[in-house]
This record gives sequence, C-alpha cells and structure tokens, in this order.
Amino acid sequence: MTVLDYFKQICRVPRGSGNEEGIRNFLISWADSNGFVHATDSTGNLIIYRNATPGYENRESLALQGHMDMVCVKKPGSNHDFTKDPIETVEKDGFLYAKETSLGADNGIAIAMVMALFTDPEAKHGPLEAIFTVSEETSLKGAFGLDTGLIKSRRLLNLDSEEEGVIYTGCAGGADIKAKYTATLSPVPEDMEAVYLKVYGLKGGHSGGEIHRQRANAIRILAAMLDAVNEAGYSYMLSSFAGGERHNVIPYSAECVICVKAEEKKEIVHNILMETFKKYKAEYAVEDPDMDLEHYCSHHEPSLKVPSVAIDCETSASLVQAIVCMPHGVRSFSKVIKGVVKTSDNLAIVRIKSGIVDLVISVRSLSEFSKTQLIRRIRLILERFDFETVLSDGYPSWSPNANSQMCNLCAKVWKEMTGKDAVITSIHAGLECGVINSKIEGMDSVSTGPDLFDVHSTREHLSIESAERLYDFVKRLVQY
Repeated sequence: MTVLDYFKQICRVPRGSGNEEGIRNFLISWADSNGFVHATDSTGNLIIYRNATPGYENRESLALQGHMDMVCVKKPGSNHDFTKDPIETVEKDGFLYAKETSLGADNGIAIAMVMALFTDPEAKHGPLEAIFTVSEETSLKGAFGLDTGLIKSRRLLNLDSEEEGVIYTGCAGGADIKAKYTATLSPVPEDMEAVYLKVYGLKGGHSGGEIHRQRANAIRILAAMLDAVNEAGYSYMLSSFAGGERHNVIPYSAECVICVKAEEKKEIVHNILMETFKKYKAEYAVEDPDMDLEHYCSHHEPSLKVPSVAIDCETSASLVQAIVCMPHGVRSFSKVIKGVVKTSDNLAIVRIKSGIVDLVISVRSLSEFSKTQLIRRIRLILERFDFETVLSDGYPSWSPNANSQMCNLCAKVWKEMTGKDAVITSIHAGLECGVINSKIEGMDSVSTGPDLFDVHSTREHLSIESAERLYDFVKRLVQY
C-alpha cells in the first residue's frame, strides 16, 4: 500500500485531541497483524518496533515520530461529528483536501509514512522505533509524559513539519496565558435593541507556522469595531462575545451580541460599526481578501431576542479596551537565522457569556528571556483591567545544534536524491522534539515533512507529489 492509501485509512478513524483511543487501537491491530512488537505507556503514547532487515542489524537505531491527534475544525453549518464521522477526502489538482473539515494531515501523514515504511518489502533499514504521541495539538501531553525507558534510539526523525526540503534543527518554546474576569449583569432597558455582529472568512492558520504572514485576527477586528463606538462617544451593553477555537490557531471568525438604544443603532452606531469594518477589510485586502461581516438587529430578525440582562455600558467598554490592548503577531525576528520569527503572541480565544469573561493568549519565543518578558507585559495589561491571570506550564525551546549528525545526514541524503541543497533552519512553532530532547539525554533530532498548507483550518491541503517524494527520502534515510 502507498502512503496515500494508508493516510486515507487513517482518515476513517476519529482522532481529535483527547480522543486517540480509536486511532491507537487501529495501529495496535495493524501492528499485531504484521507481527510488530509494540508498547503503550501510561500517558497513552504508542511505540511500535520494527526489526532491522537482514544485513542491517548493526545499524544505529532510529526513531520515527509523529502524533496521533489532529485539530478538528469544520465549516459553519457542517453536521460533521468528529467523535464518530470519518474525514471525507477530496483529490483536486494534485492536492488532497477534506470535505467541510480540516484534513488532519497534521500529523496523520507521519503515521501513514511509518505504516508504509514498516510494510514496504523493498525498504532496507536498521532497527526502527515508531513513536506516536497523544494530545500534541493541545498540550504536548504525550511528549511530556513519554516513558523514555521504552525508547532505545538516540536519533530521531520527527515528521511533523510542513515544508518539503526544509530540515528543522530547533523550535520555539511557549506558554499560554489564561485570564478570567467576572462582570456583574444589569437589566437591559426596554428602549434597547439587540445587534448581532460576526466577522468571518479570514484565513486563520497555525499561530506558529503562519504568524509571520500578518493575517488578520477576527477577535481584534470585532473588538476594534466596538471600541470605535466608544471612541465616538456612544455606548452599548455587551451580552456575549465568542472568537477563536484553540490556543494555536489564529482566530478566523468572531461574533458578539450587543444591546444599543434603538435610535442610536439605526442612525449612528450602525454607521460607525460598518465604516470601521470597511477600513479593516481594506487594510487586510491582500492577506484576507475573503473577510466579511454578518450583522442584523432584533428589530428585523425575530430569532434574535433582546436579553433581559447584559454587562453595563462602562464595564463593556473596559472589557473591549482590554481586548484591543492585547498585542498580537510578530514581536521580533531572529538575528541568528534570517527570516525566522523569534518572539510572537496570538490572541487566541475570547469568550464572554453570562458575565463570565475568558481569554487565552499564546506566547512563543526562541528565547526564554524574550518569552518571559512578553508574558510579563501581557499579564500586567490584563491585571490593570482587573483580570485574574494564570500561566500554563508551557514547553521548552529546542536550541539548534550546529554539530547534529542527523541534520548533516538528512542534508546529504536530500542532496543525493534531489540534487538540491536542503534548507536548514529553525521553526517558530513548538515541536515535540524540544520536549523529547529535554527528556532523553543525547537525543539527536531533526524535523521535516511534506508540503502542507493552511493547517488547522478547513482549507488544509496536502501536496500528493510532495508526500510521495518525502516518503522516498525517508526510505533512503533509514538505510544509514
């Protein structure tokens, strides 16, 4: 079977973060049917062992690593149930897409490559270990909880990158700031109408891999629209706000319900909101050309009810200002590796419901010092607005190793195979290599992968030719 065949099999198995039991059982069944020894640690990670092919027994052991979970995103209106429905794949113009959902090639393609390699009758290799981890997308739980006693290899090839011909030898560390505020609800006066606003159609994307593309953040745009109303001297009561889905996804939609005085809504507030949106749409015409706005009021839409209570006008304005004050995007670029982001943050999630306000901001950096300084800045801002903040444990950065034998070997094999020099660099996203390296002394790791686009979104797609070439590369590499 080909890599693509195996990947399509994997797509039939639900595997959202925290729901890896099905894919783990699928892989165990596959391993048993092929006579491969395997072990599951207490965290839920699965390690599958493949003996060396005859004549290669003295080769140094190599670990191939990927994660079992995927980011589950679907288009508005889709009835897809990620707990039970298979991912429907569509091939178009040399790419593989999913119908109405994220594809999950991040990181199902790593699993597929290992499955293809372990069963390839033509493959020649030394001892191999496949390390499949859980909950990479949400917390790196699998990497942190990996039972290192099950790992014999001191060379590791991570297959969780998204650019063919690029070899990563380092990654950013990061942490999440979670903030909470509880607002008192006040009665909504009878002369107010409810207004629904939704900014949508943005590209979003991975907050590590695509933060440098300067795409719009739907949360920031919607908050800026509301703040423009305050700046003009008008007010509203905030009923609800919902934007963003995950800490590592740039928010591509955000919606809210506010209450305004009927006459102001019709004549002034509405115009302020629309004009502000038009300015942002023009500002991001290149990065997010499909940005759009949905809006209606309770006067014209009976399904939108005026809430009986909402957050008072003064507190509503303060909460919106707190969101507007949050930094988002690239803070600095590396001075060591050209073009690589050094430090960034992602205003990832805002939820306001029944007076409870929750924010999540994700911070990444190649420098622990820069990371802690940015975290301090964000927490100070939030605390000035009376938010309570909690910092997650985070994950370590992975410093590039100029003397990495794995890196040199990968570069050599890529050059022999393609005639081209590999790009050797560092990535701004967090990789499990950083955690695994910190747990296993002497581990020499690199990360690579096929061309993947718009991961963590419904536009995610995989280059089929790139996946096939990368498999050929891995097949050549394991001979050494």
